[in-house]
Amino acid sequence: MDRNLALEFVRVTEAAAIAASHWLGRGDKEAADKAAVEAMRSRLNDIEFRGTIVIGEGEKDEAPMLYIGEKVGRQPFDNQVLPEFDIAVDPLEGTTLTAHGKPGAIAVIAFGTKGTFLDPPGTYMDQLTVGPEGKGLIDITAPLEENIKKVAQASGKEPEEMTIAILERDRNQHYVDSARRIGSRVILFEHGTVAHGIAPAISNWEIDMMIGIGGAPEAVITAAGIKALGGDMQAILKPHSDEFLKQAQAKGMGDLNRVYKLNDLARDQTLFVATGVSASPILNGVNFGKNYITTHSIMMRSKSGTVRFIEAHHKISG
Repeated sequence: MDRNLALEFVRVTEAAAIAASHWLGRGDKEAADKAAVEAMRSRLNDIEFRGTIVIGEGEKDEAPMLYIGEKVGRQPFDNQVLPEFDIAVDPLEGTTLTAHGKPGAIAVIAFGTKGTFLDPPGTYMDQLTVGPEGKGLIDITAPLEENIKKVAQASGKEPEEMTIAILERDRNQHYVDSARRIGSRVILFEHGTVAHGIAPAISNWEIDMMIGIGGAPEAVITAAGIKALGGDMQAILKPHSDEFLKQAQAKGMGDLNRVYKLNDLARDQTLFVATGVSASPILNGVNFGKNYITTHSIMMRSKSGTVRFIEAHHKISG
């Protein structure tokens, strides 16, 4: 992917984050999400490229969502043939966090060439992510204690020094119990599986592993980030209703014992971009100054392995 084009996509998440941040703490998650979606769509459609939303927020009739199958991008005036990209989006990961004025909300987008991303139904996936130290060592079907021991040894740590992030839901309580039995530290988070999923692969965020049953679409976005960071990930589909089971079967994903590895979730090279809406350990939130709005973003390319943190100061017009 062209580096200049990659920078354009940073502007996409910046626009979404700024729009959502106007609703920080105002108690209206729908308005915050709508603002992020509209800003992201507008910016995407101002870039000369061809993109298809493959991981989005809803179906075509669920406006104003960036729906699955939606075409985005602008055709250049000379009608040159442009490469096609598949796009996975979460314009506002952490709608509830934003509405309640809590930390950790981000605007996030991932890109890959056509056919890069797994196309799961909008249900759940059991997910396990680690950083580069744990690459090739994890097995999501094994007891959590075994995974912790293996990754700890590779990281030069004891299990008691490991920090495990787990989505705080009743369905994940057995993971909390397992981590505590072996003596690891546990970080429970309310929302934000993408942010916490990539955290083990980011050196200045002290999380060694993320595990838990969260959203399947978010798992694919997480995979794009983990791939760019050189980490590893596995997932198992967990449909939470007969409707989603039927959708999985229709997509050829009816084997609920199948372990989806990193290259199943994100098959080709990826670009991952996120901008903070509210502050988190890895990204600052949007800050409104007297003359400038400041944003903090991360951009990762799996082809080069480059990770860039970008602080931008947007002049307030008027």
